[in-house]
Amino acid sequence: MNVPAASLRRLHQSCRALAWGAWGILLAALAGMPAQAGAAADPNKVLHVAFEAPDDGFDPARTVNLYSGWVNEAIFERLLTYDYLARPAKLTPMTTEAMPEVADGGKTFTFHIKKGIYFTPDPAFKGQRRELTAQDYVYTIKRLMDPVIRAPSANMVSGKIVGLDALAERAKQTGKFDYDAPVAGLETPDRYTLRIRLNHPDYNFLYATAYHSLGAVAREVIEAYGQQSGAHPVGTGPYMLREYVPRSKIVLVANPDYRGYVWDFKSSGNAWDEQLVRDMQGKQMPQVGRVEISIIEEEQSRWLAFQGGQLDYDKLPQSAAPVVMDGAKLKPEFTRQGVSLYRVTEPEITYTLFNLRDPVVGGYTPEKIALRRAMAMSYNTKEEIALIRKNQAVKAEMLVPAGVVGHDPDYRSSIPYDPDLANRLLDYYGYKRGADGYRNFPDGKALRVDMRREQDSVARQYGELWKRGLDKIGIRLHLTFSNFADNYKASIQCELSSYGGAWFADYPEAENFLQLLYGPNARQGNQSCYQSATYDALYRQFVATPPGPERNRLVIEMNRQFEADTPWTLSSTRYRNWLLRPWVKGFKKHPILLADWPYLDVEKH
Repeated sequence: MNVPAASLRRLHQSCRALAWGAWGILLAALAGMPAQAGAAADPNKVLHVAFEAPDDGFDPARTVNLYSGWVNEAIFERLLTYDYLARPAKLTPMTTEAMPEVADGGKTFTFHIKKGIYFTPDPAFKGQRRELTAQDYVYTIKRLMDPVIRAPSANMVSGKIVGLDALAERAKQTGKFDYDAPVAGLETPDRYTLRIRLNHPDYNFLYATAYHSLGAVAREVIEAYGQQSGAHPVGTGPYMLREYVPRSKIVLVANPDYRGYVWDFKSSGNAWDEQLVRDMQGKQMPQVGRVEISIIEEEQSRWLAFQGGQLDYDKLPQSAAPVVMDGAKLKPEFTRQGVSLYRVTEPEITYTLFNLRDPVVGGYTPEKIALRRAMAMSYNTKEEIALIRKNQAVKAEMLVPAGVVGHDPDYRSSIPYDPDLANRLLDYYGYKRGADGYRNFPDGKALRVDMRREQDSVARQYGELWKRGLDKIGIRLHLTFSNFADNYKASIQCELSSYGGAWFADYPEAENFLQLLYGPNARQGNQSCYQSATYDALYRQFVATPPGPERNRLVIEMNRQFEADTPWTLSSTRYRNWLLRPWVKGFKKHPILLADWPYLDVEKH
């Protein structure tokens, strides 16, 4: 997303875990303090929800972990956000007075920050009330380029802003990033005005300003907590962290300094939206005073928690779908309980990646490409969907999923499920079988593929499905299991030979998926460390091309090049069946936004 980590890395991780444990104890102690809520939020209104995997801290610059982002969106505010009900997704102001002024042929954006927005109180502010300013966004953007931080979302700004890459390059040479150095493309004419100048027009840059990694942080806080900033998030958003037990529990409470807003979103004309408007119109937000998040990695455990009333809403586990669903609808016994269903196709892809730097599955010679291609052809996605996903998914044919600009519904992958053809391909390139029936490398050395998965029972089923497929083509598979957070960190560093992953849209345009395979993004999202001169050239051409048929044509070309090199094998795109108890009001899962708590209410009678 398997080369073992070095002893020094393990020692570092152990020390970090101990430090986070200390923060967990401190935050648990703080939880005993009297809770305050904003003007609208009621501390007696509590949402109980679950994450299916752990976060890796809440410093926006240091993570692209989905679950970290979920929390970060509720704590840190971006320049722009999305209209909660509008489909397709529509950008709207968040901390700005209006949408930005655009000039210079789309290369200059001027944002005017609202006055009177404040960070939550923290000792780092030395007793002063700290207002959000344009300079906070300059600092936030610069942090993504600090080579010491190695921000996994640096690609959101790298190569784009005038003078920013030069500053980062000087930091690499000197060993220190100069946060006080001026950057020509990041100007603050006054306290509340931010002007961003780009090197070239970027048709997706405004989406980047709505991404949770660009949520404003205060320099004083980051400098005060250093490496512990991920356990001490301080933002201006509707919620703040009250309790944190890593990999177990997260508790958010309403921010007493949050300015609030009135729920006033417009229906798209469907029955679900109309009900939301009736339930929520005119309410001062947020209404919910406390959000309690449990980390429950096992599907069965989450399902039991929902059935037992411990969760107010949750994604229906795939394993429970036959019990709960009648096709695309709930069975009568659940509707009689007042449970409602919101069903949506995720703007995502799931896949298994191969590390192109790995000595076994990596490389670009014809025999190494043939090995990956044969492995991809041995994987039975149809069986995955039927047996593991319980028919709650569709096959992913291309890198760009449905619901994202650039998706072609008529596109079909050139890599079929075909073990017989895979066997002939391996035979042709000299991967001969030994006496035990397993293949060797063309030079006669034993061939073994390492694959990492998560520890839960469903992930183990994926591992078993892979093993059945690889056994059919004579490839020995060695499976290892670890937790999601550790696997993800290792995959970012290109330390895993092969790993199962998923990518959920950060913004609704093809670039967000295509950049996952762009060579310069290695260790910044490109977890395969895939580097193809052909793909990279097409990607650069794509980025420079305005929206339209030519840009979409380049999407198809990049997909074909991706298939030719096979750094991944695509699997599926999931249906998400969200089950809600009757007291949860205002829920509609957004295709991009993660944190929906600021938009909800709890009405228990």
